[in-house]
Amino acid sequence: MIQQLTERYKRHRTERFLARKYQCSYAFVGMGQHSLTNLYPVLHYLGVPLKYVCVASERKARLIEGKFPQVKATTSLDTILNDDAVKGIFVSASPSAHFSIASRILRSGKSLFIEKPPCQTLAEIDVLIKLQQLHRTPVAMVGLQNRYAPAVQTLTARLARERLVNYDLHYLTGAYPEGDALLDLFIHPVDLVTRLFGKPEILACRQVATDSCLLMLRHPHITGTLELSTAYTWTAAEESLKVCTSKGIYRLSQMEELTFEPRPSTILGIPIEKVRACRKTVEHLCGRNNFIPTLPNNQIHSQGYFNELLAFVTFVESGHSSVPAGISTLRPTYELLADIARRSCAAKR
Repeated sequence: MIQQLTERYKRHRTERFLARKYQCSYAFVGMGQHSLTNLYPVLHYLGVPLKYVCVASERKARLIEGKFPQVKATTSLDTILNDDAVKGIFVSASPSAHFSIASRILRSGKSLFIEKPPCQTLAEIDVLIKLQQLHRTPVAMVGLQNRYAPAVQTLTARLARERLVNYDLHYLTGAYPEGDALLDLFIHPVDLVTRLFGKPEILACRQVATDSCLLMLRHPHITGTLELSTAYTWTAAEESLKVCTSKGIYRLSQMEELTFEPRPSTILGIPIEKVRACRKTVEHLCGRNNFIPTLPNNQIHSQGYFNELLAFVTFVESGHSSVPAGISTLRPTYELLADIARRSCAAKR
């Protein structure tokens, strides 16, 4: 009996996944390493019908058609924009080209998913927001996958019910000579604290050498510190957040491992742990089980890539999906990035 129920559940789960079909056509602009590793696999798994792939060179276009014969490869964005069948466009190209590409897509009225950063300046994000409003683009979404990571979503829900005390964030990588670390890398932690705690005010900003920045931010209900640096190593890069609340301490590691340590009890303000030995308890709220190879235990899912792409496609198809990474929600993030850049430049003079 148990075996029959198990088999029936597995069959129903598989059939439900196979029955999910998408009616609209889509296009993808760009085919770099990030796209091939984190985005295309999700689209393939979901069965999203990609009609076009747009790249910069004819040679790459021919290689794409040779490897993916079901896709039309092109070097012309206009070909995609003029095709009424295409309703949604994914963009993951060079960051310096994103603003120009995004502007053209928004003017066409087609839905847009664009990898971060969508543009280079606060003025440009304002232009993109106005273009979406002017041309009534159904959805314009930025690929900030941390917002969709299950651990971050769990933490967000928990913090909403607690009194916040302070936080401490570390985002540490190796050298990044190929781009702008502030926009390409540090946008993730800056956006995370802005979304979690509200619009911040910079209390202190200290540039350490040329590759590290120390920040103290004050939000409406919490104050915290950030260490943003490319002076460490990519082999053991660190992305960690510790949040202290009235109930205890949350620790988020690599955006996918979330734990909670309750605050020890006190009597008349005296900590019980100083009087007698207390057993330390740690609640594991989120994390990957590397032993079981299911979708929730895949890093593409735990880091948020799967959920962000699914949210975008679901919205394009039905208009009934939550899109917390809409382009208009990035303005506070860009305001903070611009303030950090100004202070960093002033410190170098």
